[in-house]
Amino acid sequence: MRPKTICVIGLGYIGLPTASLLATKGYSVLGVDVAPSVVETINAGDIHIVEPELDILVRSAVGSGNLRASLTPEPADVFVIAVPTPFKGDHEPELAYVDSATDALCPHLSPGDLVILESTSPVGTTERVAARIAQKRPELTEADRVFVAHCPERVLPGHILRELIENDRIVGGVDGPSTDAAVRFYETFVSGEVIATNARTAEMCKLTENSYRDTNIAFANELSMLCHELGMNVWELIRLANRHPRVDILNPGAGVGGHCLAVDPWFIVHSAPDTARLIRTAREVNDGKAHWVVDRVVEKASRFRDPVVVCLGLAYKPDIDDLRESPALEIAKALTAKVDGTVLAVEPNITAYEGLEITDLHDALERADIVVALVSHREFKRVDRALLQAKVLIDACGVFR
Repeated sequence: MRPKTICVIGLGYIGLPTASLLATKGYSVLGVDVAPSVVETINAGDIHIVEPELDILVRSAVGSGNLRASLTPEPADVFVIAVPTPFKGDHEPELAYVDSATDALCPHLSPGDLVILESTSPVGTTERVAARIAQKRPELTEADRVFVAHCPERVLPGHILRELIENDRIVGGVDGPSTDAAVRFYETFVSGEVIATNARTAEMCKLTENSYRDTNIAFANELSMLCHELGMNVWELIRLANRHPRVDILNPGAGVGGHCLAVDPWFIVHSAPDTARLIRTAREVNDGKAHWVVDRVVEKASRFRDPVVVCLGLAYKPDIDDLRESPALEIAKALTAKVDGTVLAVEPNITAYEGLEITDLHDALERADIVVALVSHREFKRVDRALLQAKVLIDACGVFR
């Protein structure tokens, strides 16, 4: 029988789009978040993040009565955990948010309920959720059980609402019945294929996808540093190399950011540190690219008296407002500390950031001695190249290539 009520815990970049989408599919959805401001914003039919068309979807879902937000969970047929899973210390996975979400939903569980972990997680986390539920609710035995599964999100910011429906989904339960229950649920709203596996493989699949991408970006970033050292244009080199029918090199950037690519490979490294050598090296290359950019800018700035350095972009990728693990943001903050002059930032998708002077594009380019392109926002692609002719240009992302 199709479930009727959904409780989504975590109303961020994945949780809120998921909750609002499910509400428009006819489910009664409760979204839960620890931030009172987020709860108030959503209950008013507004949004606190930037994602195309999400504002319309949330307004419609709240207006229909199918979506509401709260600080605490309530009983539901399906619980979806969509909380952050960052790392701490020496890239050790931080699972406190998953544990807290599990603890919060435990009192509201009934036999036959389905608990889905959507947060990208180290291998074994779904089993950890199941064990925590069993510890706190021992009366939920095999006969009166709940089902626990993992289904990692696989969406691209800027396209989340479409990809939540169209992308294939990997679903893995802690056992066969849990897998079956989760597959049936996702098939009610996903048009892509819903593919069954086990929880550990589903967890590793998401980590593998992002580690693959991170490794390929590391190759491009290392090429860009090699080309600078050897005196050639990396963009021309990649264009020519990609004429080979079996070569498809990505474009380099200022590093790698976001809640997935900059984090997930470390989960694999932490699980098998002596074996995941290539994955570790790729992470180190991509983390090191931001420091390399800073060093280049500082060297150029030392040739000026009281230079004005303009950083174009702070988000971790083009045309979004997401600053999580952003190398551009870290570069701007590092330059503010290291440059003996003025550092300005231009970020079309946010209005302020503590510790940085954010200004508009035209003013920044007029004042600039050094322009550092960090993110290929669409606004930067339209810049009149004549405005850059008298400037020192360091283009880390190829926006002006």
